[in-house]
Amino acid sequence: MNQEELITALEDRFIKNKNRHEQLTWQEIKEKLIAQPDKIAILFKMEASGGEPDILGNDFIFVDCSPETPIGRRSICYDRLALDSRKKNKPANDAITMAKDMGIELLTETEYATLQSYGEFDTKTSSWIKTPDDIRNLGGALFCDCRYGRVFTYHNGADSYYSARGFRGKLIL
Repeated sequence: MNQEELITALEDRFIKNKNRHEQLTWQEIKEKLIAQPDKIAILFKMEASGGEPDILGNDFIFVDCSPETPIGRRSICYDRLALDSRKKNKPANDAITMAKDMGIELLTETEYATLQSYGEFDTKTSSWIKTPDDIRNLGGALFCDCRYGRVFTYHNGADSYYSARGFRGKLIL
C-alpha cells in the first residue's frame, strides 16, 4: 500500500462511518495529514497491523476501529518488564513496546469506553489498556472487551498473554 492508497482507504472509512466524527470534514483531516508526513507513516503501521484507524470524535484523534483487536498485535503481554520476567513460553513482544515503536499510545479505560459508544468492538477478543501505575506496580495490568452488549474492564498479571488479546492505539493529529 502506498500513501495515496492509504489516504483513499482512510477517506472511505471516514465517509462510511460519519457517525464517529459528525462535525469534521474529510478535507480538514486530509490537510492535517498532508502537513504531517510522520503521522502518515504511523497510520501505515496502524493499518498494516489490522487496526483500521479512523477519526473518533471531533478532536482529530485516530483510533483503531477494527471490529476485533488488531490481528497483528495479539498474543502479547502488557510491557517489557512483564515480558522479561517470564521464564518460559515468552510471547514475541509486549503491548507498550509495540505501541511506542509504532508511534501510538494505548487507549485508556475512558477512551476504550468512548470507542464502544460508537459500536461494539472486541466481542470475541480483548485489548490491553493503559494501566494506572498503582496497579502495574503490583504486577497487574488492565484489559477490556465487550460482551453481552456491555463493556467490561478486567485485570490480569501483566505477564499473561492470550491469542485473542492485543491492544488498540490512538494517534493525535
